[in-house]
Amino acid sequence: MSEVAGAGRRFPGSVFRVGSEPDARFSLANERTFLAWIRTSLALVAGGVALETLGLDMQPGLRLAASIVLIVSGTLLPLIAWAWWMRIERALRSGSPLPATIVGVVLAGVVAVVGVLVLLGVLLR
Repeated sequence: MSEVAGAGRRFPGSVFRVGSEPDARFSLANERTFLAWIRTSLALVAGGVALETLGLDMQPGLRLAASIVLIVSGTLLPLIAWAWWMRIERALRSGSPLPATIVGVVLAGVVAVVGVLVLLGVLLR
């Protein structure tokens, strides 16, 4: 792996010191995906806050549980997105195959859990 010119000045160095500069379109697409995950995390936190703040007519314990799941997921997602961005960028720079992702499946599971909690909260009020 060769040192890329100017890589020492770019953050994070653990990514930019690997391999060679990829096609900018791929790096920018990776960045857009990272930013989409950030927007998703903001929506999860906002949804959790709104669910609890609005005080909907549902079982309070289940409403609180659903809110906590949303807020915790929205808080952890940026960290996962950052790690994922770095893995993809390193793969692009080294010419390696892109790693498989399970982030979308996990997020779908979180949304399903929240949906079940909200449904039970409405039915058991």
